[in-house]
Amino acid sequence: MKHLLLSAAALLLARLAAPAQTIDQNAEKALEAAKPAALEAHVRYLADDKLRGRLPGTLGYQLAVDYVTKQLQDNGVAPAGERGAYTQRVRLRRAFVEPGATLRLQPAAGAAEALGLGQDASFYPNPGQAEVRLENAPLVFVGYGISAPELKYDDYAGQNVKGKVVVVTRQPARQFGDNERLYFADVRTVLETAARHGAAGVLLAAPRADAHLPDLSKGLVSALGPDGKVAVSRSYAPGSAQLVGSISAATLQRLFAGASQDTAQALSALRGGRPASQALAARLSAQYRSRYQEVDSYNVVGKIEGSDPLLRDTYVVHSAHLDHLGVGAPVEGDSIFNGAHDNATGVASVLEISRMYSKLRPKPRRSVLFVLVTGEEMGLIGSAYFARFPTVPAVALVADVNTDMPTIIAPLLSVVPLGADHSSLLGQVQTAARYLKLAIEPDPEPTQNRFIRSDQYSFVVRGVPALHLKYGNRTADGQNNLAETVQKWRARTYHKPQDNYVGGTFDWAAGVKYAQLNFLIGYLIAQNPVLPTWNKGDFFGARFGK
Repeated sequence: MKHLLLSAAALLLARLAAPAQTIDQNAEKALEAAKPAALEAHVRYLADDKLRGRLPGTLGYQLAVDYVTKQLQDNGVAPAGERGAYTQRVRLRRAFVEPGATLRLQPAAGAAEALGLGQDASFYPNPGQAEVRLENAPLVFVGYGISAPELKYDDYAGQNVKGKVVVVTRQPARQFGDNERLYFADVRTVLETAARHGAAGVLLAAPRADAHLPDLSKGLVSALGPDGKVAVSRSYAPGSAQLVGSISAATLQRLFAGASQDTAQALSALRGGRPASQALAARLSAQYRSRYQEVDSYNVVGKIEGSDPLLRDTYVVHSAHLDHLGVGAPVEGDSIFNGAHDNATGVASVLEISRMYSKLRPKPRRSVLFVLVTGEEMGLIGSAYFARFPTVPAVALVADVNTDMPTIIAPLLSVVPLGADHSSLLGQVQTAARYLKLAIEPDPEPTQNRFIRSDQYSFVVRGVPALHLKYGNRTADGQNNLAETVQKWRARTYHKPQDNYVGGTFDWAAGVKYAQLNFLIGYLIAQNPVLPTWNKGDFFGARFGK
């Protein structure tokens, strides 16, 4: 890995010496390898009923693993998983709250009150501690649960929460920009912040009176690390935060009884950009147990080795999630959630990308990984596991180009490169899009948290620049209203059995162009002697950058 230890001066010289990138004849010829019929064949197989919705840990998911492994082999992609194989084992633990849980509120005055589970509050199962018991724990309201002194804002300032239960509102922190708000609103960030301050529990308060508590009847999934302990979770932060739960807006008002400010005053101050943290007069007692179901699932990892002796030990990742939702309650008579667009089309795209790389002579300067991950629908579990325990040295990962639900239902004329504007990857996106005559558009829905809701985010939090390409709004008739069509399609199809190959809507030529764009971006990154860098002052780069 000595090439990664270049001095800052040498890196600067390389940057100054590197010419503007263009699409060379080697890449142009490789583009011809992607075929509409091949994309369709991949989706037809992966979305077939016999795969039963590709739920991790099932035979149907294993059929998908076997299929993509064979396709990578056929494309000349070498194994890059564990022990010389194409797979990386991910031990999944699904946790459920056992019946008999209790939650009791002791107000400042009067008798203790039982809180109704499912109506007033709900518990998150604890994947790392089977029994949770708190007796008469003090409560502290900590606003949004944000601790960011670097942004001159800290809900924990002046509050000692060690051994206490913190109460956090889920109302949006509108005083922050989109990036900061996305990061700090993530439940994982809230829990990690609370654990870092020594809190014994976290209660997430519903933002509105009509908001429903989360339905956790199907449990929550985490991944166990090589040591058998919880290593990856969206709902658990190893440390001192034992209790995690949600409470209704009405319950939040009950917790504030006897406090120096009421909820209206506190929430008004927060909306005005001022912390409103305070100790609450009530105390909380809770007791519940979690039970676990564990299964093995697998990421699939393949490699095309780079041609440059100095750069081949660094890796550009092309990722997509292989899993979907399995079998569920029937919708219009169908109970198999086939996931044709989500994400068989994304997996098909990566397989065709690998075919394009296989045609390159010579291979790109850096090596390329193809990572098909498990457990995305469970909370980005498989990608987070790979990013934390990569099958190559972690420092060698230089970029991730993720593919999730490209939504190939119309001609591809423009794209939204989610995340590219955080780093130098935008340059490769612009070059590739220009070559394919595609327009680049900004994210039309920044408040939808799309950047942190797909597998590229697992790489971002490990310091790796990453992006995810979505369709833009441009249409051939000039109306430029594709978003409206997509919204109608999603309402009918997304996360439903209707997301099927049979009877589905697909534009396979658009799928080829989408795969070609992703390939060109990855190829340009792999060819560039200069490492991708976070933009100066970028929020994610400053927080996570290597």
